[in-house]
Amino acid sequence: MSASDASAPDRLECPAAGSGLLPGELRAWMILLAATGAVEQRLRSQVKETLDVSHDEFLILCLLAEQPRPGLRMTQVADLLGRPKTRLTYQIACLQRAGLVTRGSVCGDKRGIQVALTDKARELLRETSALLAGTVRQALADSMGPEQRAALCALVPALEDGPSGC
Repeated sequence: MSASDASAPDRLECPAAGSGLLPGELRAWMILLAATGAVEQRLRSQVKETLDVSHDEFLILCLLAEQPRPGLRMTQVADLLGRPKTRLTYQIACLQRAGLVTRGSVCGDKRGIQVALTDKARELLRETSALLAGTVRQALADSMGPEQRAALCALVPALEDGPSGC
């Protein structure tokens, strides 16, 4: 057991876990949020350093990367990410200035705006994906013990596909 495994469960334990005040599902949710926060914190700095975009802009790029071309309507992006449309408009404008997305009219709908990744963005994501995945993997390893990782892998089986597994 590594030093991070020994101390990790203590950091993620819910303060009321032993008191019986919270049901198991709520404790599990709180642990998941703590692990997610640890991953997000590391990923934020790595994304800024590597891609020179904000974490929220990175999420937009990831969402668009998973879509077949030509992209998604702005309203779909806002709905899928749970973001206000006004904030999304600003973030898309930043990504467009950086040459990472394009915006265009939706055929047959004068009000509809479609957003798509540029080839530059696809290449940048391709170049940095292994580094960013490693950042997530390490943050998860540092933020939870082996039993918690096993439970997470049971919930998210795709994590087991990585080079180091769960």
